[in-house]
Amino acid sequence: MMTKTQALRAPVAYFSTPFYVSTPMAHPQDNPDDQDIYQENVLDHYEDPYNRGALATATHAHDGKNPLCGDKIHIDLQLDDQGRVAQAWFEGDGCVISQASASMLLEELEGKSIDEIQSFSAENMLQLFGPRLTPNRQKCCLLSWKVLQGALKRPVGTDADPIVTENDEEIETDPSFGGPSLGEEQ
Repeated sequence: MMTKTQALRAPVAYFSTPFYVSTPMAHPQDNPDDQDIYQENVLDHYEDPYNRGALATATHAHDGKNPLCGDKIHIDLQLDDQGRVAQAWFEGDGCVISQASASMLLEELEGKSIDEIQSFSAENMLQLFGPRLTPNRQKCCLLSWKVLQGALKRPVGTDADPIVTENDEEIETDPSFGGPSLGEEQ
């Protein structure tokens, strides 16, 4: 049986690139005594995520992926008549950072207006997550934030749902892209 300290420092072995939970933490006062609290919060959100699953009554939805590491996030939103988030759910697959940050973000959303959500910056998202992250790991953390911004622009039932990539580009997934098929090239 592992001790709590051993478990916190053990790599998560489900992924090709392990995430070590002993990553240095950022705190407004940079207090090392608070590191365990932040580490536990990340693990709690990963192991028991908030609103993980599909939302059948979604009014807005969006998908995103990080092709560098394979993280995937899908967010479903249900907006009420006043334009506030009534419900927010996510599905995803990926590293501890991407999945825990999606859970943390959705926990903050309910009751928020579209304007409040749009004013929530990438920096705010990184502060919400807590641990200090390398630039590549920041992309994992920010994936759910980018997908959320896309979901606000994508009411359910619209054509060609784009996928957000690591460069903030949108790639249309509509199969009628207008190019030649394999048999038509010259």
